[in-house]
Amino acid sequence: MLAIRLHQFGGVEQLQAEQLESPVPGAGEVLIDLVSAGVNPIDWKTREGGGAAPFQGEPPLTLGWECAGTVHSLGEGVSGLAVGDRVCGLLNFPEPGRCYAEQTLAKQDQLARVADSIELVECGGLPLAGLTAWQALFEAGKLQPGQRVLILAAAGGVGHLAVQLAKWKGAEVIGTASAANREFLQQLGCDRVIDYRNEEVTELIRDVDLILDGMGGQTGVDVLACLKPGGVSVTLPSVTAAQVIEAAEARGCEALSVRVSPNGEQLAQLLALVEQGALRLAVDKIVPLRQVAQAHQHSESGRTRGKIILRV
Repeated sequence: MLAIRLHQFGGVEQLQAEQLESPVPGAGEVLIDLVSAGVNPIDWKTREGGGAAPFQGEPPLTLGWECAGTVHSLGEGVSGLAVGDRVCGLLNFPEPGRCYAEQTLAKQDQLARVADSIELVECGGLPLAGLTAWQALFEAGKLQPGQRVLILAAAGGVGHLAVQLAKWKGAEVIGTASAANREFLQQLGCDRVIDYRNEEVTELIRDVDLILDGMGGQTGVDVLACLKPGGVSVTLPSVTAAQVIEAAEARGCEALSVRVSPNGEQLAQLLALVEQGALRLAVDKIVPLRQVAQAHQHSESGRTRGKIILRV
């Protein structure tokens, strides 16, 4: 099988296409013929030696944590799936997921079946961002109907799904984005869009119940002023999480840091919303697997709307 391998941490030139032996599923595992894999900021941060690099072991390694494809074969003890089933999943995060390849192994409980009515290639970009949004809003943030939520970087991979999920939950949704993304976010259900380049969200927004902070750093600290008493900020960038949490404590409010976890049951709920038309994954770009360097460079630009997907 073809796989994109990283023999040492560094720039995009370190991503090399190689032929490897196909893996064999063990007990509780599924071998998947991949049709797509999602590209996320954690991918290129890890490629550079940051991000999830401490969990990867020594190179060579295969990056990528989310994928979609069809079941090729089943390991001992796997039930409820059959060869040929359409599936997607977030695999092993933050341990190696090995999704930049033509085939990969997955634990059964990290997979969800994909209905025939859903485009399978696009599903490769749903699990990581979708589960991050779900777990941040509903597990950490405990979002309830009627509450007000502020979503930073609302047009990004996590952000645009969080907008839709918060609206589905019955919340009032405020998002920050560039002016070019205003109409896009309004179509997804955003009640108000703040142009972060020309407007100060801290001057315009007060008394929100929940902040989904996809920015972190000083921006994540500043927006704490938008919280109502008893409100919570859920900050996603791990490198600045301690800074935001410390600032929240100093202000007498609460900030939490979350790291997404694979969860096949939650992913099945996300896919049910997609099938119902209540959730839409916006695809910024679909790139052939061998052009993964281009996909990383586009992600690093910070100008993506929705998700970047590798077509295997």
